[in-house]
Amino acid sequence: MKKKRHLTQQQKRRIKANRQRRIDQRNDSQEVAATDSQNWLAGTVTGRFGQHADVEIEREQTLRCHIRRSIDSIVCGDRVEISTEQDSSGGMEGVIELVHDRQSLLSRPDFYDGIKPIAANIDQIIVVSSIRPDLSTHIIDRYLVACEETGIPAVIVINKIDLLTDEERQTVETELQVYRDLGYPVVYTSCKTETGMLPLQAVLNNKVSVFVGQSGVGKSSIINVLLPDADELTGAISDTSGLGQHTTTTAKLLHFPSGGDLIDSPGVREFGLWHIPVEQITRGFVEFRDYLGGCKFRDCKHLNDPGCIIRQAVEDGKITQARFDSYHRIIASLDENRPSHAETAPKS
Repeated sequence: MKKKRHLTQQQKRRIKANRQRRIDQRNDSQEVAATDSQNWLAGTVTGRFGQHADVEIEREQTLRCHIRRSIDSIVCGDRVEISTEQDSSGGMEGVIELVHDRQSLLSRPDFYDGIKPIAANIDQIIVVSSIRPDLSTHIIDRYLVACEETGIPAVIVINKIDLLTDEERQTVETELQVYRDLGYPVVYTSCKTETGMLPLQAVLNNKVSVFVGQSGVGKSSIINVLLPDADELTGAISDTSGLGQHTTTTAKLLHFPSGGDLIDSPGVREFGLWHIPVEQITRGFVEFRDYLGGCKFRDCKHLNDPGCIIRQAVEDGKITQARFDSYHRIIASLDENRPSHAETAPKS
C-alpha cells in the first residue's frame, strides 16, 4: 500500500487561502445578485484611497465608497454604479458594484508592482515639461511614445517660460518646432505671469485631460492658476539634485467651471517604457511610420544596418537627428531599466 503523503505547512496555507478566496467570491456574487440594481446610482471616480474611492454623483454629491472585492481595479475617471445605504451616523455611504468598460486607459510601469493604471476615460494627455529643471526633449519623447502606445492624443506644455530671455525663448521655440510639425500642439505657460493660461484653458475645455510630467515641472502650480479653489500643494526644486519635489500623492479628478475635467496624477521622474515592445516604441515616433517595412532587412535595428531607410531619412533631413538619437537612447535603456523579475516585452 502506497504511503500517504503529508502536506507541508506551506501547502496547507495555500489550500486554506484558495478555499477562502472561493468563499469570498461566492459571497460577493450572492451579495451583488441580492442587490436591486434598479436602485444603483451612476457616478464617476474622483479619487482612490486604498480600499475606498470617492465617487461623484452627477456633480452634486461625493460619496466615499467601499470597493467590492470582485472588482479588479479602480482609477480616477472610471464610470461606475454604486449602491447606497445609511451609515451609523445617519449619513450615506456606498459600495462600488460595477465598473463600466473604459474608453481609454493610461498606465505606467512600476518597478515592483508591474503595470499600474493611472486614469481612465481620458480624451487627451497633457505632457508638462518646464525650463527648470533643465528642459529635456528626450523626456518629452518618452512621454509621447507612451501616449502613442495608448492611442490617446497628446498636448505638450512648456512651463516656467518667464525664466527665459527673449533670445533663449527663441532658441527653445525653434527646438520644439519639430513637435508642432509632427502634429503635437505646443503651449508655452508661466504661472508667475499667467502667460499662456488662456490658450491652455481653451485646449482643456469640454475634454477629460490628464497631466503627466516629472516632479517639479509645475503641474500643481498650473492647476492653482486655472482652478484657484483646487488649492494644490506645490514644491520647490531640490538644491542638491536639481529635481522637483513630489507634491501630488494621489490622482484626483477636478472640474473646470467652463466645462471639462482634469485628472492630476502623481509626478514621476522617469516614465519607464520597458513594458512596451520595441516595434511599438518605433511606431511611437510618428515620423518613422512612413518608412517602416521599407528597410533592406526585416530585423533592421535602424542604426548602422545596410539599407536602412530610416537612417537615410535622417541623412536627408526628413527626420531630425535629435529625435533619431532620442529613439536609440530609449531602445538602449529598455533592458537596463527593466526589473529582473519582469518578462521581456513581447514582440508584436
